[in-house]
Amino acid sequence: MKLNRMNILLASLLLLVALLTAATRVDHTRPNIEILPHMKYSPARAAYSRNSVFANGRTLQASVPGTIARGQLPLHYEATADDAIRAGEELTNPYHPQDEAAADAARLAESIQRGGETFRVFCVCCHGPTGGGDGPVTTRGFPPPPSLLTGKSRQMKDGQLFHLLTYGQANMPSFSAQLERQRRWDVINYLRSLQTNAGPPGEGLSSSSRGDPSGANAARPADAPVAPAADAPAAPAADAPADADGGAVSGVTVPPDGSDNSPERK
Repeated sequence: MKLNRMNILLASLLLLVALLTAATRVDHTRPNIEILPHMKYSPARAAYSRNSVFANGRTLQASVPGTIARGQLPLHYEATADDAIRAGEELTNPYHPQDEAAADAARLAESIQRGGETFRVFCVCCHGPTGGGDGPVTTRGFPPPPSLLTGKSRQMKDGQLFHLLTYGQANMPSFSAQLERQRRWDVINYLRSLQTNAGPPGEGLSSSSRGDPSGANAARPADAPVAPAADAPAAPAADAPADADGGAVSGVTVPPDGSDNSPERK
């Protein structure tokens, strides 16, 4: 008997809920009723609009003095030769830690790969694909830069090269705006790989690094004869006659008797 009364009560409640649901006529195209909507939808202001919340009436506020943006650490150096040397002593390549055992070969290889891509975009035009200073602009009147495979570039520390990329030097402009810090280190790591693959200084150098644009004397043995330049005059024959001051006479035919009847000599 009690069970039947409980069933009747539950059935009545179910019927009441169904009637109330039908009476409300829920419109699914409209949002539900929200309590305290301003906590969810705060008023948005444009960066340069007026704002009564701050004393200066501005929405965009200046950064707190001394604030450093992420990834924008300041460099306390000037574009001078002395500061370049100081940067070489103070700055450390993050991919070449002092403890060689802690070096990550895979991480360094990724840096070299990224540096190669950056080098081909920004550096090949002047330095050439191998860093020999034979880029395409050097054939159009631009002074060729020194080879990156010999001389000072090998002697410079990584921090000094970083200073050079940041502030520029001579005809080379600054690349601080084009390359973020990590990409500058990537270029330096790629340059070191080029120098390593080129071998010790004096071996396997390009013709431009030897000051021979024609390439005729590149990588020649020490006792090999030097090839003349393309526009150099031909050397006189061994039996060619000499004029009064000891110079060889070219373009003149001397008879066997030693007399000279050419028009230029009369």
